[in-house]
Amino acid sequence: LPIIAIGLATTGGQGGAAALPFIYGSVIIAGLFTFFAAPYFARLIRFFPPVVIGTVLTCMGITLLAVSANDITSWADGTPASSDVLYAALTLAVIVAAQRFFRGFLGTIAILIGLIIGTATALALGDASFAEVGTADWVGVTTPFYFGLPAFTLTGAISMIVVMLITMVETTGDVFAAGEIVGKRITRGHIRAAIRADGLSTTLGGVLNSFPYTCFAQNVGLVRLTGVRSRWVVAGAGVIMIILGVLPKAGAVVASIPGPVLGAASLALFANVALVGIQTLASVDLRDNRNAVVVTISLGLALLVTFKPAIAELVPSSLQVLFASGVTVGSICAIVLNLLFFHVGRQAGPDVAVGADGSRLTMEEISAMDTAEFATALAPLFNNETWPLEAAAQRGPFSSVQDLREAIQEAVLTAPHEKQIALIEDYPDMAELLLADDTRAEEIAKVAGSLALENMDDAEQQQLQELADAYREKFDLPFVACLGRMDSRQQIITSGIRRLENSREQERVVALAEVVEIANDRFGIMMADANPIASAWHRKFEQLH
Repeated sequence: LPIIAIGLATTGGQGGAAALPFIYGSVIIAGLFTFFAAPYFARLIRFFPPVVIGTVLTCMGITLLAVSANDITSWADGTPASSDVLYAALTLAVIVAAQRFFRGFLGTIAILIGLIIGTATALALGDASFAEVGTADWVGVTTPFYFGLPAFTLTGAISMIVVMLITMVETTGDVFAAGEIVGKRITRGHIRAAIRADGLSTTLGGVLNSFPYTCFAQNVGLVRLTGVRSRWVVAGAGVIMIILGVLPKAGAVVASIPGPVLGAASLALFANVALVGIQTLASVDLRDNRNAVVVTISLGLALLVTFKPAIAELVPSSLQVLFASGVTVGSICAIVLNLLFFHVGRQAGPDVAVGADGSRLTMEEISAMDTAEFATALAPLFNNETWPLEAAAQRGPFSSVQDLREAIQEAVLTAPHEKQIALIEDYPDMAELLLADDTRAEEIAKVAGSLALENMDDAEQQQLQELADAYREKFDLPFVACLGRMDSRQQIITSGIRRLENSREQERVVALAEVVEIANDRFGIMMADANPIASAWHRKFEQLH
């Protein structure tokens, strides 16, 4: 829409090739703006907790299914042709079958197999043609500024900058989705690099007679679907794409793939993006009405615009770019609602804790409890030992959540030696925890979550078990550690070997510190309403202890 508006405005409503220099000039300006604005936009990462990222990804995956639906039905206004639906069904069936029965390389190219078989079937039945391949040139190079030197207009530049600001939000969502899939924590640097790549490619696109470029959710879905997470593979694919870019016949082959076949493949990819969003939302406390409002309203508006795109025509043309896409509407809505509920005005709700029975508790209620009630309400902070909570209760009343946290920490760290040993003994060692099945691991950890440490081979299991045995033999204690979701097997084993070099007294202090860290993380989850933003990020990188 903005590009069409620029073309019509700069040619007196005529459009055509004469408008292209103005369009490409605006694209170049927008690309440069995006490149230089990337570091500043990346600083806004704190406004993208899991409730926002999960909502954006879910909106993205679900609303993009409309694109797949249009391809599958060949954009039919009424009842689609039965052949189109059958081609799409065949392609999707092949993709599912490949994922079910193939392993290794063949399993990772399930999408490609579906495309090949779907296209081959349509070709055999006369519903696809490669005639354009024969007429296409073997080699072709794009000429910079083919339609003339770029021309610049202020309104055109502003319009395209607005478009790129929106794509920055979508790119941020794509990067977080990729991070979720590959198990990597996304930082400000990752966001900055991705947005700069968008800006640089968009600028280059303007020079080479093309339009803005941005991250694509299809690729995120492809990573999840294939399980291929190597950056070298992505870089290699990029080199192949550059080579294919100068081979018009290759482009003609891709253009010959029937729409229904392509739509079926994209349906599988987009649905996987939505799944990543749902998984992200699974770590969000949706019992908190604020989070629930962010998700429901954003998703509802995104689907409204997707189902009824004509709504965008009710706003001025200069604003239609903001309302023309369900992804854009849902993303902006999630960001604004998150700001409204969690950043504007008083941050903490009246309820600051969730008791052992799931009830909401205020700081006043916690401070008014007797020792037994206090220990029962905050029991999830520790496994079975209650004396740290009983000791902390004596330090009340508490003026703030931080005051309560410090009281619990001090109760553990200043306790008699015998009690500290008993507290450490109350936790499972790493071998018992990591070698247990999922149900048993969650039970003994007393915190739901996953370390993504499944499929340890026999050698790794033996190494971990031997480490835990050596630790027990030297210190007469379980090998206890607070494990982050991103900790690798090698990190766990390396840390344990290093700790074996400690003296008995030093290791007692180290192990006790690990127990305190576990309690701190559980405390952060219980105190969700006291610091919703921090809690949301903690949930994003949920830990299993």
